[in-house]
Amino acid sequence: MKHLYNNPSKLFWIIMIFGLFQALIISCTDKDNAYDASGSFEAVETIISAEATGTIEAFNIEEGQILKAGEIVGFIDSTQLTLKKKQLEAQIKAMGSRLPDIIIQTGYYKQQLAALQVRFDNLKREQIRIQNLVKAEAATLKQLDDINAQVDESEKQLMVIKKQDAAQVSALNTQSSGLRSDVLPLLAQIEQLNDQISKCRIINGPAGTVLTKYAEANEMAATGKPLYKVADLSTLILRAYITGDQLAKVKINQKADVMIDTGNDSVKHFNGTVEWISDKAEFTPKTIQTRDERANLVYAVKIRVLNDGALKLGMYADVKF
Repeated sequence: MKHLYNNPSKLFWIIMIFGLFQALIISCTDKDNAYDASGSFEAVETIISAEATGTIEAFNIEEGQILKAGEIVGFIDSTQLTLKKKQLEAQIKAMGSRLPDIIIQTGYYKQQLAALQVRFDNLKREQIRIQNLVKAEAATLKQLDDINAQVDESEKQLMVIKKQDAAQVSALNTQSSGLRSDVLPLLAQIEQLNDQISKCRIINGPAGTVLTKYAEANEMAATGKPLYKVADLSTLILRAYITGDQLAKVKINQKADVMIDTGNDSVKHFNGTVEWISDKAEFTPKTIQTRDERANLVYAVKIRVLNDGALKLGMYADVKF
């Protein structure tokens, strides 16, 4: 020690090294206490698939493009579906032309009924006149019998024509009903085709940013084939992991300070909100650091963070509760 006092230069360097060592220890301790957990950002990703089979006629999206909910981004060829629909519409029109015109086809009976009704009314008046003449002894009973027979015959003719008219109307109504029933399945097929044609339009689901594009225009699409993947990046979810002793300190809707490294030893802070805490423990993922590295079992938590554009999917971040 006396030798060191005799050598001030060596003593200076020993003091400096010792100070740096202490500063390093303090720095590491502060860094360990700077965050409670770490994790990576994720989002709800939706894969939009084709709902029809055919050639992709147009597909106007690019990766990184922001889409609105319900926005039409392309369409699939629907020529065959449209032609089939026209064929069914022609069949329905042909069936309509075979529908009977009940008024025209029963016109003959209506004319007969009108003529017989006039004759019957005349005979009834003549019957009344002759009955009065018989009472006045100005006509014979034979004349009365003859007019009564004519009235009965005319009434029977009226009943026959009415029954024939009713039977004809019933037959024509049955024929019309049968043709209309045959049309119903065709109308249902047209509704199905309309639905299939509407599905030839490629319509975006939830609003968000296109992450991956799986198909291009002029390619063949099949029902269920993925076309692109979209996610809403306006808010991201930080999936972090906490140890068992931290679990009691974290609550749903609790505010959290989310930190990302922006380079040059600088950190950017974001406000986050805890929206989910797992009720089951799991082994610590290899890519995740916890405050206590010796912890084998951890609990996953989800923290929703408003994205100002600096946050990216898969980016790592630290969180302080």
